[in-house]
Amino acid sequence: MLATRAETLEGKRCLVSAVATSLQYTVEKLIELGAKPLTVSDSDGFIHDPDGIDTEKLAYVMELKNVRRGRIREYADRFHGATFTPAIDHGSNPLWAIPADCAFPSATRTRSTAWTRGLCGQRRPAGRRGREHADHTRRRRSLPRGQAPIRPGKAANAGGVAVSGLEMTQDIEHLSWTREQVDGKLKQIMRAIHTNVRAAAEEYGRPGDYVLGANIGRIRKGS
Repeated sequence: MLATRAETLEGKRCLVSAVATSLQYTVEKLIELGAKPLTVSDSDGFIHDPDGIDTEKLAYVMELKNVRRGRIREYADRFHGATFTPAIDHGSNPLWAIPADCAFPSATRTRSTAWTRGLCGQRRPAGRRGREHADHTRRRRSLPRGQAPIRPGKAANAGGVAVSGLEMTQDIEHLSWTREQVDGKLKQIMRAIHTNVRAAAEEYGRPGDYVLGANIGRIRKGS
């Protein structure tokens, strides 16, 4: 999505929900790309770090959640300036009201409804990206026109499936690719998905409508 706008994630403030393994690596990739992740959450609530979550802080989160099985509220005790907000009803999650440029929701319908409501309350135009697989079309209509492009979950999920495919290829062919090699192959796959989705949307007279483009691609493949 950012590629369409000739933008990068450099310096962009990002909201991330949950700290499951996949979201931990989302934060890692955001840091690698020069973005500034501001939040992570668990079932107890979320932390907001205005200074941004850097490599050191992410390492703490991974150790906290993966090794010690602790709660994310402990982050606020460890790092000065960070605040913890207890979980409330998903329909009005204040995490999504924090000023930011991009959003990376976790894959649940209730959370996706909450992030739509929260982001609609922000008055500044901003590009936002979602990775969930709930009803994109309904949420897209709820967002201010031209302000909140959504990367559909079909594309995001395709990235995970592609990595699984690369792993199987290594197993079958007895190969051992480096992390950089796998990342490079994944980038090629995701660029191709982006190109195809964008072209399909333009072909049907809806340039920039990635939800339409992704669904057309799915129909054409009969999946």
